[in-house]
Amino acid sequence: MKKVLPGKARPDIDAAVRGGDWAQAMDGEGAPENATLEHALYWKQIYTEILAMEEKVLARIRQLMTTQSDQGRREVELTNVPVVVAQAERFRQR
Repeated sequence: MKKVLPGKARPDIDAAVRGGDWAQAMDGEGAPENATLEHALYWKQIYTEILAMEEKVLARIRQLMTTQSDQGRREVELTNVPVVVAQAERFRQR
């Protein structure tokens, strides 16, 4: 069996944690209290684009799940779906 490596050696774990952290700003975003209206509108558009993509990814995952075995579908429900849902919620909240 393959050994599970700690955080820094696991970009998938790092990405899942980052994706679920509502307070996590994107690289280059800056502090909201220092944002100009133009800056705020720019980042709103970026978050809107990414949220739309995450919602499409989730819809596609759910579509693909309909053809999976019960066991396969359950594993996707436990692993893939929560990560995508958390990422979408992060972008919705930001």
